Amino acid sequence: MSALVTIALIFALMATAIHLLSIGLAALRCRRSRTQAPLQEISVPVTLVRTIRDIDALEEGTLRSSFGLSYPAFEVLFCAASESHPAVASVRRLMADYPHVRARLLIGDDRISANPKLNNMVKGWREAQHDWIVFADSNLMLPPDYLQRVLSVWTADTGAVCAPPIGSQPSGLWSGVEAAFLNTYQARWQYAADSVGLAFAQGKTMLFRRGQLESLGGIAALSTELAEDAAVTKIVRNGGFHVRLAGPSFFQPLGRRSAAHVLARQLRWAQLRRLTFPGWFALEPLTGSIVPLVAAAIAAPALDLSSELAVAGLAMIWFGAEAILARIGGWPLSWRSPLAWFLRDLLIPVIWLRAWTADAYEWRGNRVARQQDGSISMTTESAVGLR
Repeated sequence: MSALVTIALIFALMATAIHLLSIGLAALRCRRSRTQAPLQEISVPVTLVRTIRDIDALEEGTLRSSFGLSYPAFEVLFCAASESHPAVASVRRLMADYPHVRARLLIGDDRISANPKLNNMVKGWREAQHDWIVFADSNLMLPPDYLQRVLSVWTADTGAVCAPPIGSQPSGLWSGVEAAFLNTYQARWQYAADSVGLAFAQGKTMLFRRGQLESLGGIAALSTELAEDAAVTKIVRNGGFHVRLAGPSFFQPLGRRSAAHVLARQLRWAQLRRLTFPGWFALEPLTGSIVPLVAAAIAAPALDLSSELAVAGLAMIWFGAEAILARIGGWPLSWRSPLAWFLRDLLIPVIWLRAWTADAYEWRGNRVARQQDGSISMTTESAVGLR
């Protein structure tokens, strides 16, 4: 057996073992979350902040879910950078439909950073009436017990509580690819990392205690990285605290997505990971199935197997395990899922390579770029950004 074949065989086996381990850890976490005991009553007052801009049919429903929470004491702050943003009128109608819910709409552009989302979050932080503050993206569907579940995870050594979004209601192949990235790939790794004490923040849901974050630098400290969740991860860890993950899954309805939409969004996220955690990002091409499948094809003849049979068998193991995880988590699963998972894995190295060469990205009409001197600039463009 040649050195190349030996290396290929060892890599295929190790990559598969790590893949199955990550799925096992995530599955255990999902199972525990779905079977946990009823939540104890929590009554600390909470401010829920939702940043808004554009809106579609699905986002109308996610914003409406802000008014259906069963929590006993909360306020909702909707934050928009401009009165002209399409979601503003919808939020005003929703506030009129639910006059019994304490809600306010805040409008203004506080450019404290090159991160448009953080700039929109700032006024919510400043205007919040309560010490406990939850940021939830506008396209996240909030179940009635959302605040209870987020708060219940907080412990004495917690610095932030987050939760990976789970893509739901996919329509069409590319929406399925988006769900493949969000669910059995990104959420899987986030749950697995949390299981071994390496939890990291994800910006769809973020809970803070005001006094504690202020002691770590305040909301402005989130501008130390291009991505606010990357900044949260580093700030919390440096302060001697931990990021905790809430559950069970909180869903992000997807609807129909185009290939351009999915690729642009995943590329933006990849660029942010490359800029904020370059060491971990360098390993990303090894986390999909493509490199292990190629390694299996190389090693197969030395084991008296055809390359086709080895690749097919290993693919069944990889994607079969993902199907089990999706079933346990209660996540979308259909006959298209294996194709979506394979397309996702084909795209992982392509997006990874592009992320190393692209120094700018677009986000909801803003172009964020790294300059030659290392500084970050943000300009408003006519191009429509993607969340």
